[in-house]
Amino acid sequence: MSSIKKITVIGSGTMGHGIAQVSAMAGYNILLRDVEQKFLDSAIAKIKWSLEKLFKKQKITEMEMQNILGRIQVTTDLKEGLQNSDLVIEAVPEDLVLKKIVYEGIDEFAEGKTLYASNTSTLPITEIASLTSRPDRFIGLHFFNPPQLMQLVEVIPGRETKTNVVDTAMSFINSLGKQPILCRRDVAGFIINRIFIPLVHEAAYCLERDHTSLVAIDSAVKEKMKFPMGIFELADYTGLDVIYKATMIMYSRDKRVVNPHPMIQKLFEEGKYGQKSGYGFYEYKKEQYERVNVPTNEIHPYDPIKLVAFAANNASWLISNGACDRIDLEKALKLGMGLRAELFETVKSYGIESIVNTLRQLAQENGVVYEPDKYLIDNLKS
Repeated sequence: MSSIKKITVIGSGTMGHGIAQVSAMAGYNILLRDVEQKFLDSAIAKIKWSLEKLFKKQKITEMEMQNILGRIQVTTDLKEGLQNSDLVIEAVPEDLVLKKIVYEGIDEFAEGKTLYASNTSTLPITEIASLTSRPDRFIGLHFFNPPQLMQLVEVIPGRETKTNVVDTAMSFINSLGKQPILCRRDVAGFIINRIFIPLVHEAAYCLERDHTSLVAIDSAVKEKMKFPMGIFELADYTGLDVIYKATMIMYSRDKRVVNPHPMIQKLFEEGKYGQKSGYGFYEYKKEQYERVNVPTNEIHPYDPIKLVAFAANNASWLISNGACDRIDLEKALKLGMGLRAELFETVKSYGIESIVNTLRQLAQENGVVYEPDKYLIDNLKS
């Protein structure tokens, strides 16, 4: 880790300034770069607000707060931003055309020693790396929102990423006080989004096919699947614009990873993004996020076995295809989605035979996206 001292963060939005803050708090010198000064001014104001909250909670001293801010410099000049940089973390919007333009500039000015990293949540690392002159020194670092609070960071090597770059990336994330989980294969959605994004669509199908309500599904997801929020509530919190765009990216690369429900596209096209816009699956009347009143499952009884089965099937695919093992998968779900019980423990409570039979029935009625994965079948046989 002695090789990384100065970090350049490209893009000062929610993720960019959050990554800059946590890196500065870990002692790194940061150069935060964006295309306009007003974006940088806003980012610094938000970082100051975040640090002041930590100061008021006595998590940091006033001197520490000033030292952290002193380690963060800003610029609109890309050449200046990349001078003497050991690691560049790109955190621009999820648009491959935009990223291509950004990396053309980075390639022009980055020094030979500089490692490249992208904070993409869904775009293939190998594809982004191919836009650059150094795909062997390129890695995915998927921080979760907000980076200041979320402990999980998915580390995703591309097809050409060297082993020592992976090791450096894992060490770097550990040095931030975060918990890295290695996604060993560059698969659509990586680990968390491979499970979460398709599950939102499946919940919409359950709403339609089972003639039930948002509240019934959400209360069952919280109680029986041990999610911190209902799936529709979590989708609204995440942003249906984010979910829709991630869906399109994932579906374009692997038709079997997600079964898009037209409701998600409809909400997106109507500008109903969830909490941020005031409307999504639910309606929000306050400026700040208000939790949906989801009563217990006993009041609105619903059995979420289809959702358990579908989530378990995508999780099983990750394991059987070598993207991660069960231990890392469960750790990622706990850190990244806040599950209070292991997914496969929930599967066990239903019985593996019931889960596999549910998937087979869904496959018969609705297509191959529901075909039980080899990992589940093998567990059924054993």
